[in-house]
Amino acid sequence: MKKAGQTEAHAAGLWGEDVAAASLQREGYEILGRRVRPDRRDEIDIVARKDKSLVFIEVKTRRSEEFGRPLAAVDSAKRKALSRAAVRYLQQLNFPQMYYRFDTIEVVGKVGDKTPVVRHIENSFPFDRRYMLGV
Repeated sequence: MKKAGQTEAHAAGLWGEDVAAASLQREGYEILGRRVRPDRRDEIDIVARKDKSLVFIEVKTRRSEEFGRPLAAVDSAKRKALSRAAVRYLQQLNFPQMYYRFDTIEVVGKVGDKTPVVRHIENSFPFDRRYMLGV
């Protein structure tokens, strides 16, 4: 449900993140953070851990599959911003000895749907090369 001051798209995005987090937990992931902002500029939707991997997750929420595919929405500018945020997050943790990866989760449905479609795309894109020196 939309709160006062929220746009419908913002409310849908938050709902999609809730659905994605619940799905990840069912898959055995430990949620370490949501809407993580290691700096003022960038945000990571979900940071999770599973086994020996630290996973940075971008959630894409759509009402129907007619609104495009999730990876098309993660363009080069978005990948750059996510890489920058992930490196800053890793710096705060002093670069733990783990595998790091980016996943994308697509949630298809409307706020309140009981059974939205959830697709988890592992290793959906690599770190932006500009930031690989720190990793």
